Amino acid sequence: MQATRFAQRTCGGASFSGRKPPALYSGRAEGRHHAQQRRDIRSHHSAATVEAPDIQAHAVLDEDRANFCGAEGQVLLRPEGTAQADNGKKYHIHTFGCQMNLADSERMAGVLESVGYTCADDANKADVLIYNTCSIRDKAEQKVYSALGRQAKRKRQHMGDIKLVVAGCVAQQEGETLLRRVPELDLVMGPQHANRIAELLDQVDQGSQVVATEQVHIMEDVTVPRRDSDITAWVNVIYGCNEKCTYCVVPSTRGGEQSRDPDHIKREMLALGEAGYREVTLLGQNVDAYGRDLPGLAKDGSGRREWTFTDLLRHVHDVPGIERIRFATSHPRYFTERLIRACAELPKLCEFFHIPFQSGDNDVLREMKRGYTHERYRRIIDNIRRYMPDASVSGDAIVGFPGETEEQFERTVALVREVGFDRVNTAAYSPRPNTPAADWDHQVADLVKMDRLNRLNRVVNEVAEERAQRFVGRHLEVLVEGPNPKGVNQAMGRTQHNKLVFFDGDGAALKGQLVTVHVSMVRAYSLFGEMVGTAGAAGAAGAVDLVQQQLQRLHLGEPALV
Repeated sequence: MQATRFAQRTCGGASFSGRKPPALYSGRAEGRHHAQQRRDIRSHHSAATVEAPDIQAHAVLDEDRANFCGAEGQVLLRPEGTAQADNGKKYHIHTFGCQMNLADSERMAGVLESVGYTCADDANKADVLIYNTCSIRDKAEQKVYSALGRQAKRKRQHMGDIKLVVAGCVAQQEGETLLRRVPELDLVMGPQHANRIAELLDQVDQGSQVVATEQVHIMEDVTVPRRDSDITAWVNVIYGCNEKCTYCVVPSTRGGEQSRDPDHIKREMLALGEAGYREVTLLGQNVDAYGRDLPGLAKDGSGRREWTFTDLLRHVHDVPGIERIRFATSHPRYFTERLIRACAELPKLCEFFHIPFQSGDNDVLREMKRGYTHERYRRIIDNIRRYMPDASVSGDAIVGFPGETEEQFERTVALVREVGFDRVNTAAYSPRPNTPAADWDHQVADLVKMDRLNRLNRVVNEVAEERAQRFVGRHLEVLVEGPNPKGVNQAMGRTQHNKLVFFDGDGAALKGQLVTVHVSMVRAYSLFGEMVGTAGAAGAAGAVDLVQQQLQRLHLGEPALV
């Protein structure tokens, strides 16, 4: 009886069995001239061709690692001795889903290491095992339940010597239901509570199963993330999503939009630059919606908010040490010509845009409640090609949305060909809990969805390979990320266009350097070549001429040279 009263007081009447009831928780600088010179060089189109090097096919890595964790997820790995005061306990974080989840995992690692935990690369050696989850696709969700089943069995066999934690979007979506499905769980926590994991684990130590899924205002995070890389870093600029897409669980799992203070973002980037990071990716579910919830209007009388994403880019662009700035993910509703112009003018902004389109048919887009049309999306791409003709563009597409006809699907295929995407992340529609489209009657048969997905993927790969040909014979700036783990004596890095590049060299020694690579062979999603020097050492004069020609043509209203 006493326990029941405790349950009502703590959980608002939620049922539980066995243990204490679930507790709901509330609660290196370089001048502008050199940066511009690099932008000039990467615009230069060399016409030279050379014989392709003898590089084995297995050198190609899974490109999706740049943006997503892959079908099997990604384990956070950290070097030994990173904890501030070793308490003898280990944590293990297995992340599924998007860049936002990767960034959240880094934040949780930072909190845990600040209180003495060290990282375990083996889940079976961890005292705290965290699955940071994604609920966008049903397959990813089922992977988590499968892993939980194995670890729950281990926990029963070893008398509970491990704390099991489910974080992220599945946790937010399922809440206490997870505890009923997997009673061995100790902590269920939504994305907004990532920086509070230590205090939530303290509640677990007091004997409670804890559910932390309330929507909260995200205060400025004073924790220091333990970055998965020492070259590139994620920086959150806006949390949550205000969109109402009929297929998507994100608004219900990550809450409404909350933009960070621009000065706080800049301070985080300054610290990264001082620590030797070279590249930053600004993150948001809809990153170009940044600032809509911040106070004030622009002083130029335009009626804009005082802070937009374009203003933020100009605010953080000159941070010393940071050589490259990327951002993801963009929503077509907020992607303006003003933003594109800023990306063309700011030398550190990478020539890569990820803008999901989801469908090429206006009726499907309307049913999805995406807030734009096929024509609006094409105008965005036309403006990108006008201001930044060499830029790479990627997108997302869903096939088999409820009611989609063959004719509507073909419009999506046509859009892929018309735009000339460098890559498209494709998926068959997957009904998700608490979304309107999941309950509609006119669901497309799974066999039809998979047939359309396979047909679209063939076109996507064909177009990507065609687009990649423009890099053959060119000198490209590459930020070296390290050795190629699948190629002996090979280094790997990434271009401004977000293309992986493989070349012979000491990846460990070159890691973090900007080098120039002559591209001699291409595949749809990767480039191969030889290092010819440090970035900025070749082709500057011709590149400057080309840039001046481009700017003059734009000033005269003529199409840019491609």
